[in-house]
Amino acid sequence: MLLNRLASSVLASVVILGSIGTTVINPSTAVAKPSGDSTQLTAANIIATGTFVNVEQNHPTSGTARIINENGKRYLEFEQGFKTANGPEVKVILHRNNTVPVSVNEQDYVTLAALQSTSGAQRYAIPDDWNLDQFKAVAIWCKRFNVTFGYASL
Repeated sequence: MLLNRLASSVLASVVILGSIGTTVINPSTAVAKPSGDSTQLTAANIIATGTFVNVEQNHPTSGTARIINENGKRYLEFEQGFKTANGPEVKVILHRNNTVPVSVNEQDYVTLAALQSTSGAQRYAIPDDWNLDQFKAVAIWCKRFNVTFGYASL
């Protein structure tokens, strides 16, 4: 009887230790699935993108702009490499044409916002009631002197 108990204990120990050893030697891998709340942009939510070109040579502008749709809201974003000159009353405007002249006509643009910074990543909310099909470019524009620093066709 003692021998049966001893044999059962040894057998149980071998099974338990064998299971642990198999798990350590051959662990199953858990694969994490991306959550639905991912903030990575896909081609489906990038509406338009463009690269800035200079208009007024004394106010160089460079970088990339894009319009995105995120959770039903539209935003204009400038990437980290965005850079422009400083000036008074510098605005971000959406223009009706693919190219933006040095001086703009009032009927050809809408003002989105004051420029947040002369460099780096930025984001501007686009009003829901604006029809983006009417606008072909984003521009950095000095209101005081009616001078376009640069624009990106979208």
